[in-house]
Amino acid sequence: MEYGDSAEKRKRKTMMRLVYLLYYLRQTPPAKLGRFLRYASEVSGRSRFVLLCDAVGSVFRYNISLLDYFHFRFYRRGRAQRLKWAGTGTLYEFQLRMNPRGAREVLEDKVLFLEHFRDFYRRKWMTVEEVAADVGKVEQLLGNPSGRVVFKGRRGQAGREVEVVGCGAFTPAEMVAYMRKKRFGLVEEGVLQHPLMAALSPSGLNTVRLITHLVDGEVTLVGARLRISVHSPVDNMAAGNMAAVVDMATGRVSGPGVYSDITRKNETVHPVTGHSIPGFMVPFWQECTDLAVRAARHTPGNRSVGWDIAITPMGPELIEGNHNWCKLLWQLPAGEGLKSQLDALV
Repeated sequence: MEYGDSAEKRKRKTMMRLVYLLYYLRQTPPAKLGRFLRYASEVSGRSRFVLLCDAVGSVFRYNISLLDYFHFRFYRRGRAQRLKWAGTGTLYEFQLRMNPRGAREVLEDKVLFLEHFRDFYRRKWMTVEEVAADVGKVEQLLGNPSGRVVFKGRRGQAGREVEVVGCGAFTPAEMVAYMRKKRFGLVEEGVLQHPLMAALSPSGLNTVRLITHLVDGEVTLVGARLRISVHSPVDNMAAGNMAAVVDMATGRVSGPGVYSDITRKNETVHPVTGHSIPGFMVPFWQECTDLAVRAARHTPGNRSVGWDIAITPMGPELIEGNHNWCKLLWQLPAGEGLKSQLDALV
């Protein structure tokens, strides 16, 4: 609790974090929690029971989730270091304040997003209703240069409700049946990524996450991360992929690839391609940051957004915007807690 808080404020804060704890208990996969507990116990020399009690206590003291405790390596950090990390509760409260529920719909619904940001991408897309109604347009979509289509749920996040499929897998009639069966709301043509991005990792579309903060029309770049696929058609850290810090002034990767899985070591070279990660230069970097700034101004009701941007041979292309951008993707590649940056923005 902050020094000087009133008794009533402290009580409300404790009750809110109790609600958060109940939510975390319901949402945390038991197998993952157990695996992280075993690993943390081995490296720290502390019992699993002691670590679990510390994790629960940290929910109240530092406004983090149970899994944040392990992702942030709190099992080997003291109080001063722990205070530097922005956890799930902190980010939730910050992002709810910056991106009110009434404004964030354009970012949550992928169809609304694509309609609102038509000038920020080149790829074609269709809703499931359009697939059912226009065979000719479906055939054009299936003939796209990437050779792939991407099925998405209208509200899927963190790589969920996303499926990348070769164009030869479906006829137009089979596509609509498949989308209805899997409850996909739209299909997009695959994005052909820049040769340098493909050389780093060809298994999936590697995107840049640029976090922007908007105040009175002025945009601040909060952070830049390169998301790197590893044996995966998507590049989300939650799907087992890596992320690395990108220097915002130059577009050069300034650190190793980092996993959200605490049992895996950082990588200085890609484990499949052998491509060096630190020193990698993101193509079209100035155009990439310009795109993020324009996108931020295009949805002024949302002040803090994490933009996912693909780099194609023709330049950057906007993939999506996240009102609830990830605290792991932001902080883990940096190797330190960045809560002070949020405090400065507020």
